[in-house]
Amino acid sequence: MKKTAVLLLNLGGPDCLEAVKPFLFNLFSDKEIIPLGPSFLQKIFAYFISVIKTSKTQENYKLIGGSSPLLKITIQQAISLRNFLREIGDIPVFVGMRYWYPFIEDSVKKAAENGIQRLIGLSLYPQYSKATTGSIIKIFEKSAESYGVEYIFIRSFYNEPLYIEAVTEKIISKLKENKISLLLFSAHSLPLRFVKQEDPYLYEIKETVNMIIERLKKKNIVIPPYKIAYQSKSLPIKWLEPSVSKVIKEAKMEGVKKLLIVPISFVSDNIEILYEIDILYRQNAEALGIEIERIDSLNTSPLFISALKKLVVEEIKKKDF
Repeated sequence: MKKTAVLLLNLGGPDCLEAVKPFLFNLFSDKEIIPLGPSFLQKIFAYFISVIKTSKTQENYKLIGGSSPLLKITIQQAISLRNFLREIGDIPVFVGMRYWYPFIEDSVKKAAENGIQRLIGLSLYPQYSKATTGSIIKIFEKSAESYGVEYIFIRSFYNEPLYIEAVTEKIISKLKENKISLLLFSAHSLPLRFVKQEDPYLYEIKETVNMIIERLKKKNIVIPPYKIAYQSKSLPIKWLEPSVSKVIKEAKMEGVKKLLIVPISFVSDNIEILYEIDILYRQNAEALGIEIERIDSLNTSPLFISALKKLVVEEIKKKDF
């Protein structure tokens, strides 16, 4: 068998406060996410947006320790996955990020320099969107081709049973500990233009939620009313609705005393979870007399790593790879 490795892929996050501005610049320079006028003006607009947003974003990062924990967690996931894969062989697991170090291009180069002949790219976004995984794929494929490395890409795992079970397990533990009157599934928002272009993200989000609810029913869990809402909007364009903030305000009118937020488009702790949910939304809810609980992120939970292992093993066993 050709020497094979896995590359865990994510968008990344600033590893210190000084990295916030260049991270934002890299993010908004990507026209796949939000086109900022003609292509030749993209980087100019990205520069001005990064300048405007840096100070506030740095303040948010200060509240969660001064940096994103995403890289550290992804490295831990890579180590755990490699250990889980040892039953079929020694398969290295690398980490690559889209907008900050270690960049995808550098990680593919490192893999090639270590004699890797085949790479399995695995996006850590459960649900596919052109704005996240789609952007990652382009860089991954281009890099693999430039270094002569064979590759395959796992685009999403929104309906992988072990992933569904991993999230369900986290929900059950919170439902047992708390009297929850609303189950709120939260996903990163998406510009409406992507939905109009038949991006599968919205469908895959809904399917993930449906499968989790069905799994809870099979376990005879009493399920409180549930809703899907979207968070982390940026720039004044039309995004998926309803927003998490809007649902929290509606929950007050509906008499909700305690709600459980289930982030399903993230598998690791990041700024969207640690600041936006744990700090911002919690403060907003408390001001309305509502208590917020959140499920623990999957991070390196054994069930989640088992899900990643299953995805990788299935690709390795394919005859054409």
